[in-house]
Amino acid sequence: MQARVRFDHQLLAVETEHHVHCLLELTAPPAPKGPKRLPLHLSLVLDRSGSMSGRKLEVAKECAGWLARRLKPDDRLALVVFDDTVDLVAGLQLAGQQLHRAIASVFPGGSTNLSGGWLKGQEQLRAVSGGQGPRKILLLTDGLANVGITHPEELVALAKRASDEGIGTTTIGFGEGFDEDLLTRMADAGGGNAHYAETPDEAPAIFAQEFAGLATLVAQNVSVEIRPGEKVEMVGVLNEYPQTRVPGGVQIALGDAYGEERRRVVFELRIPRLAELGVAKFAEVVVRYVSVGAEIAAHELTMPITANLVSADEAAKAEADAEVTEEVAVLKAARAQEEARIRAYEGDLEGAQKLLRSAAEDLRRIAPGSAKAEELLAQAEEADSYGAMMAQGPLDLSAMKKMRYSSRQRQRGRPRKD
Repeated sequence: MQARVRFDHQLLAVETEHHVHCLLELTAPPAPKGPKRLPLHLSLVLDRSGSMSGRKLEVAKECAGWLARRLKPDDRLALVVFDDTVDLVAGLQLAGQQLHRAIASVFPGGSTNLSGGWLKGQEQLRAVSGGQGPRKILLLTDGLANVGITHPEELVALAKRASDEGIGTTTIGFGEGFDEDLLTRMADAGGGNAHYAETPDEAPAIFAQEFAGLATLVAQNVSVEIRPGEKVEMVGVLNEYPQTRVPGGVQIALGDAYGEERRRVVFELRIPRLAELGVAKFAEVVVRYVSVGAEIAAHELTMPITANLVSADEAAKAEADAEVTEEVAVLKAARAQEEARIRAYEGDLEGAQKLLRSAAEDLRRIAPGSAKAEELLAQAEEADSYGAMMAQGPLDLSAMKKMRYSSRQRQRGRPRKD
């Protein structure tokens, strides 16, 4: 795993307090070629409740078949379906005609026992040791958890405990009726991805994207620990990743990493007045991950965070790092969009519109001359479009979900996929 760190301002005026943004960029190693990757162990957990009947369930079954056809000979897949009851349609097994017949046998039912389906999927993967290859639950639902364990905090805690055991969770929400906050939180706690399929026709591309990641998985349980130095204050992290306070700093869980994938984390430090010129260390970053490939091994990389203290005149002449400044703007605008979504849910449409206008203005202000001007302007246009919709009244459920997933994707340091 390659890592580099830089500030928005690398030259800091001596004897002045500073608030600086630091960009940590991680680049995963290439995925192994050919048959070298470890076998995948997947539990596909499908909602078959009454609301899934018709086109949605047929597409979900087609996606399950597509996934089964692309597994390597030593990969294994379990199929769990749930409504108010839970059925293990196919135990963890090699792909083959038996598995395809099991997929074809799925028909719609009643309510939504999401917890039961997820737990059955976890049960199948627990029989496999972590050293035998990656283990992942793929949960697809279009509804609310209304049978079994229904409290969001309990469901999120289940995903977190499974992740601690090496079993990840990825979620796919269908249509308008599911709880996007629950599914994104379960994916975060489970170290996986969260996807939104507004219509059934969007599901195949999501399965293709998820499988491409699974097939090129190179690291699991990637985390970043930020340890500020003496008198240096950790102001906050701009990305939307699970965070945990640890002695001396904060740990950020990034989940899985795929071949040559780039991840970015931006955090803000308050640096007190210092009287000495020269290079000074303000914090350190510890990157931890478990490599997945020919061998499974834990890795730890520690990097100092330093900047150069210079005279006020010299600091004033130095230009800001444009790439860091742009990343800060993208993340702050994404955070504003999520806050606007929450305000809209609460009925404060005027407050939501103000947040979106301000975010769009900030993006347009830095776009001229930027190497990523097109991306910045597209994000500004998106904020404006949601603001315009709010001016007409409350947003529909589909628009609310689009806001949630697009802001989340940007805040997680990954390019948005339309």
